[in-house]
Amino acid sequence: MGDMTAPAAARRVLLAAPRGYCAGVDRAVIAVEKALEQYGAPVYVRHEIVHNKYVVQTLEKKGAIFVEETAEVPEGSIVMFSAHGVAPVVHDEAAGRNLATIDATCPLVTKVHKEAVRFADEDYDILLIGHEGHEEVIGTSGEAPDHITLVDGPEDVAKVEVRDPSKVVWLSQTTLSVDETMETVDALKDKFPQLISPPSDDICYATQNRQLAVKQMGAEAELVIVVGSRNSSNSKRLVEVAIGAGSRAAYLVDFADEIEEAWLEGVSTVGVTSGASVPEVLVDGVLEWLAQRGFEDVETVKAAEESIIFSLPKELRRDLRAEAAALVEERGGKLPDAPAAASADPSEK
Repeated sequence: MGDMTAPAAARRVLLAAPRGYCAGVDRAVIAVEKALEQYGAPVYVRHEIVHNKYVVQTLEKKGAIFVEETAEVPEGSIVMFSAHGVAPVVHDEAAGRNLATIDATCPLVTKVHKEAVRFADEDYDILLIGHEGHEEVIGTSGEAPDHITLVDGPEDVAKVEVRDPSKVVWLSQTTLSVDETMETVDALKDKFPQLISPPSDDICYATQNRQLAVKQMGAEAELVIVVGSRNSSNSKRLVEVAIGAGSRAAYLVDFADEIEEAWLEGVSTVGVTSGASVPEVLVDGVLEWLAQRGFEDVETVKAAEESIIFSLPKELRRDLRAEAAALVEERGGKLPDAPAAASADPSEK
């Protein structure tokens, strides 16, 4: 490599722990695999089950079909809702098309949905901190659209209006930067001193733990590589956290072959982590790529222990194919022919 990198003896990797799959993502991915195994292909999934290109491609090869809208799912089919959650209107749409549904919403997102419903029932104005257009925000907002106002960062606070400053509460998207969220909360409290907080943190434990690990290694690592897809909110936040913690540069990559040799110029310590929807095989690929360039010494930076496991959706304990067929027959319809499943050849990328 010549002058491209630091001397070989000084090269090392700081590997964040925890990283990768959180309990909600693990549950959602296993739910798709289990549904395909139990009911056969195809199983339709509304939106990406999690925001990761590799995971989506892998599940497509097994027979999952990802769609943007419920209307794209043939009548009488099985449809799964992604880990990000959906609004009540989506459940109504599925019922209207005689679809058997599997709800793979992360339980921590479901918690936020229930908070929104409760505060709306008590006639609070709800200030939802999150990113406009994100599936999770759309789903949560749909629980109480007349009570929820989206606040997309501190710069949005000035234009926020409420009916009664004494009855206002904030909630948040689960995958945000903790620091940026609290900056927004502080600005909201300056404007609405009686603002109340949710009963417990809305930002999920896994998001917080991954950000904490990056903060711990950011000051030492001149370069931080975050493995994750560009539509993954929690992965993008890790890049921001790394820069904020003192890293000279941080980049988001889906695969090791997206890393550029020039990023290693003058670098002796590389931090590596991955978003909450990233399988470990992709991190292994990055570590192998770095080892081939002299970064063979790997040290773990451990921020927390994670032992949470979520049970699979209850719908996987029923015969959904039979239920869907019965619904269609009851209403005088006819099941369509199932489309052929995608190739499961592991050699295809």
